[in-house]
Amino acid sequence: MEEILTQIIGQDYLHAKWLNTLSFMENAGARKISACEDMVETNIMQLKHAAEEHRHAYYLKKQLKKLPVQGFNSYASNSLLGGRSTQHYLHQLDMNVCRYLKTHFDLQGINLKYAAYLLVTYAIEVRADHLYPIYQASLDKYGSKVMVKSIIIEEKGHLQEMVDQLKLFNVDWEIHANQAIQMENLLFERWMNAIQSEILARKN
Repeated sequence: MEEILTQIIGQDYLHAKWLNTLSFMENAGARKISACEDMVETNIMQLKHAAEEHRHAYYLKKQLKKLPVQGFNSYASNSLLGGRSTQHYLHQLDMNVCRYLKTHFDLQGINLKYAAYLLVTYAIEVRADHLYPIYQASLDKYGSKVMVKSIIIEEKGHLQEMVDQLKLFNVDWEIHANQAIQMENLLFERWMNAIQSEILARKN
């Protein structure tokens, strides 16, 4: 991943697509969280988490202004790195986790949605806790004006919140959380491969 990020940061257009892609991912996450909310029983943690993910999406869009590029006013497919892997990443993880939960728990409706929210968000926060610090280190090394330090701090808080909620969800939460991580690892590898292929195609 470090090598891919170095290639991305070294080219302003690719870097802009990367920032827009991260913004898309954060926005997709916020929308997923909102979709899992119960109209009556929504708790303050979900509201906080959705608000912060939306703010991350906005913040990453603002970072685009630090690059000498134009456009990227939308999440059109040609403005994102990774193509379909990016667009379907979170949705595919959500579906995979829901299938897993239906197999191992007798959950339906809002209860299924909430359990999926916990596991999906946990897996994504574990990924964010790994990805954003590597990205920031690459930015520092390159001397870029782009910064994601504020996101790193909040994502760590999100991860701890998910751990706390998963402990309440099930005594064997780590077993189920690790299954979600394995699902996410496969999707992440596919996503990185798609991005690498796009970078190579641009060189050729």
